[in-house]
Amino acid sequence: MTEAETVQALLAAVARRLDVAQRLDPTPADELLTAIAGTAVVALEAQAASIAILDAGRLVFRAAAGPAAGDVVGLSIDAAAGIAGYAVTSGQPLAVADAAADPRFDRSVAEATGYVPSSLLAAPLIDDAGAVGVLEALDRRGGTFTLRDLDIATAIAREATAVVRAGAAQRDATTLLASSIRALVVDGAVPGADVDRLVARAVDGIDAGGEESLWPLIDRIARLREVDPGAVELATEWLDALLRHAAPRHTPRR
Repeated sequence: MTEAETVQALLAAVARRLDVAQRLDPTPADELLTAIAGTAVVALEAQAASIAILDAGRLVFRAAAGPAAGDVVGLSIDAAAGIAGYAVTSGQPLAVADAAADPRFDRSVAEATGYVPSSLLAAPLIDDAGAVGVLEALDRRGGTFTLRDLDIATAIAREATAVVRAGAAQRDATTLLASSIRALVVDGAVPGADVDRLVARAVDGIDAGGEESLWPLIDRIARLREVDPGAVELATEWLDALLRHAAPRHTPRR
């Protein structure tokens, strides 16, 4: 096997795993999060709702919906800032009837979005593996947020958490490719290089950020495909059935 053929085989091996990852998580996470934010606006009768995701010590707003959503998408704030940060660090949902009077309220963050709320609700995106972000709702129409609204927001946040966790495989795709290439350089593009061994080693090296990674499963399904393409569909159907069975038991940590 020449160096060019080895590199081509490496890219093909990575592509097989990315194909399997796409089958397991086919919908872009941000589209789902935007739909979930829209659901929160309706269910909570809010002027706006947003979802921010933890990323390297920051909360990055990835989705928003509602007439007062403003320009929050793309905004990045300190993970401990404001009422959103309090919800994330404490792991508890909370409703604030008078935002301006609450010492945890960060007015500068609200002003950056173009909308300063009078009242708000924040529910952490959290599961047994820890917090991944926060759902916020602003200004309930016809009154302030209630305890029932907190329960509804917690249920919605639970679904958003599942979406964020499922999107981890897509976010790790670049890491997989870079790690595979580094492994090839270290081992050398020698004749007969075991490309799948190199890629599998890169898969094992992916850091899931404290959560259970899908990549080992993706790697095994990709290897099945080399033996029998039909096994991928069978394995995916089995996985779907397993996830449907397990889903009702996922509850947020309090």
